[in-house]
Amino acid sequence: MDSPLGLASRTVRVVPYNPLWAELYAAEFERLSAAAADAGISLILEHIGSTAVVGLSAKPVLDILAGRDTDAPRDAVIAAIAAAGYSYRGEQGIVGRDFFRRGEPRQYHVHLAHVGSEFWTNQLLFRDYLRAHDDVARAYDELKRTLADQFPNDREAYINGKTAFVRLVIESARG
Repeated sequence: MDSPLGLASRTVRVVPYNPLWAELYAAEFERLSAAAADAGISLILEHIGSTAVVGLSAKPVLDILAGRDTDAPRDAVIAAIAAAGYSYRGEQGIVGRDFFRRGEPRQYHVHLAHVGSEFWTNQLLFRDYLRAHDDVARAYDELKRTLADQFPNDREAYINGKTAFVRLVIESARG
């Protein structure tokens, strides 16, 4: 069976929701948890992004938010995630977030941040708001599919096209 995940670099493709994404997250949760435990590190893992919202179309890449305590040594946590087969890519323009990817074409992303940081909180607010508001999730789904059709080879334009919507959702979630 072909994997329901995989997206070539610098491309944008949005596919219909796949219920296997939840199972793939559960398996990856176990892999990452085991790697962290082997290194004596505690991580909080959350399934984020569109693959974490039932019914929502998504790029076929599973996003995982990995939370570390402020006491956890950053280098040791980075090494533990790398030991699980992830390629460390640095902050990539988001201060306070360490980014990793796995798979060729890419299938998994890990976003490492301090638990309770602004990045951590915003990721969970956005996911949870979409899960709780079907109308907003449908509007986001439509926006993503439109942008993917418009910018199939321009990830930056795709991301920039979503930014205002994402900010508005996070503001609404904050109340």
